[in-house]
Amino acid sequence: MIIEIDGAHTGITFSSCHFIPMHEKCSRLHGHSYIVRLRLEGELDESGMVMDFVVLKKKLRSMVAEMDHKVLLPAASKIVGISKKDGSVEVVSCGKRYVFPEEDVLMLDIRTTTAEEMARMMTDQLMRDIDFPKTIKSVSVGLDEERGQTAWYTKVL
Repeated sequence: MIIEIDGAHTGITFSSCHFIPMHEKCSRLHGHSYIVRLRLEGELDESGMVMDFVVLKKKLRSMVAEMDHKVLLPAASKIVGISKKDGSVEVVSCGKRYVFPEEDVLMLDIRTTTAEEMARMMTDQLMRDIDFPKTIKSVSVGLDEERGQTAWYTKVL
């Protein structure tokens, strides 16, 4: 059985800006209104549920709150230079230089801030933070950059 949380209808969304180095168009700083989706596949437990939606939505809301209205930066990138000094974050990428207030920035432990990498990062974070029942077979996170454009990452348990 599959259960799904659609962030568009449950308010699990965030708005952020980012850039993708070396991409023709997306190397420019730009933003998205992201929508998070979650799918769990598993068997029904003794209470007749795959898993409690409340637990899942609470964690997802916490995750998106951290990213909302932030500049998302790829802290694990080998081609983006990031340094902090005096309350500012300086970013150098592909000949461009940006300076942001430190409180406006979120450093993500990923190589690039694509929807694909962020969906994988969010799935991994759910795996670390939630004790999934043994009846769960897979956990999938979908991240919409815009309507009709979703990156999915699935972890099979």
